[in-house]
Amino acid sequence: MTATMRAAVYHGRRDVRIEEVPVPEPRAGEVLLAVRRSGICGSDATEWVAGPKVVPLTRRHPGSGHLGPMIIGHEFVGEVVSGGSGFAAGELVAAGAGVSCGRCDRCGEGRTNLCRRYYTLGLNAPGGLAEYVAAPAGLLRRIPDGISLDHAGLAQPLAVGLHAARRAGVRPGDSVVVIGAGAIGSFVLAGLRHLYDAEVTVLDFPGDKLDRATRLGAARVVDATGEVVEAVREQTGGRGADVVIEASGAPGQFENAVRMVTDGGRVLAVGLPKQAPAVDLFGLVLREITVESTVAHVCGEDLGPALEILDGGVLGAALLDSVIGLEDLTDRGLARLAAGKVDGKVLIDPGRRA
Repeated sequence: MTATMRAAVYHGRRDVRIEEVPVPEPRAGEVLLAVRRSGICGSDATEWVAGPKVVPLTRRHPGSGHLGPMIIGHEFVGEVVSGGSGFAAGELVAAGAGVSCGRCDRCGEGRTNLCRRYYTLGLNAPGGLAEYVAAPAGLLRRIPDGISLDHAGLAQPLAVGLHAARRAGVRPGDSVVVIGAGAIGSFVLAGLRHLYDAEVTVLDFPGDKLDRATRLGAARVVDATGEVVEAVREQTGGRGADVVIEASGAPGQFENAVRMVTDGGRVLAVGLPKQAPAVDLFGLVLREITVESTVAHVCGEDLGPALEILDGGVLGAALLDSVIGLEDLTDRGLARLAAGKVDGKVLIDPGRRA
């Protein structure tokens, strides 16, 4: 008799069902995990509200080969069920969800997040919003003793923030501005604080998010209801910030980033705007501004350091919104996230029963 499990299966727009499905059979190089925590993010909310966008519901994914309804969830930690591939049964591990081939030119450059055959568990192949998941061993990192599961459940999105911080190209003495103090902005801030000795200014609306940014090490915060470009220029003696990281995706903020960066400075695009920005390309060229972008993370470079940061406990305590069961995924998770009512991270404990 085939063993079954409960899982959140995506069937289309506003149609995620908690179903009984077979427990996955690990393939060569994969490890079966009992999922202990699985997070949700803006990508999941977008798929639920307006998808399918990346879930291969009607067209087979070229990397994963998946087609049809699919278990979502790409931010998960779990317990190894059976030993193998360098892991022992009972070990607790965090997973990086992006699967790379290890053979293409981008993988050879160490840019595994841009692998020519890249796919993501929970977005393009069955993921971790389930009681069990099969994950490639190369994506797994052991969770150090002393880190709670609730905090370790933030490792994958923090790795994304760390990768973004690396892409920002901050140099000693640079003035850095992060636009947006939500979850991704907070992860980027934590990455900057971990990698660089830099004074970081965070911009957002007044309230809990800016208070959290101060607790997480921001040197200054700026009220987004005011004249933000002028405020940043005033703080930098009129020259503008050396690096501006746009992590909100809010209308007009990429344009503000370009306006508040210094001539010859760098702008990093992190947030995904719903409308195309109106970029002043003329000014961009004449001021020799470098525009970079960032996506996902490089597991071998970012996931381990993310766990090191979480070992301190401060970030997890500041960002954890709630832990809920699978049955509450839609109402207390995806719906709240899509409505902008979640400032931190919602985690799902698949073992929690209603």
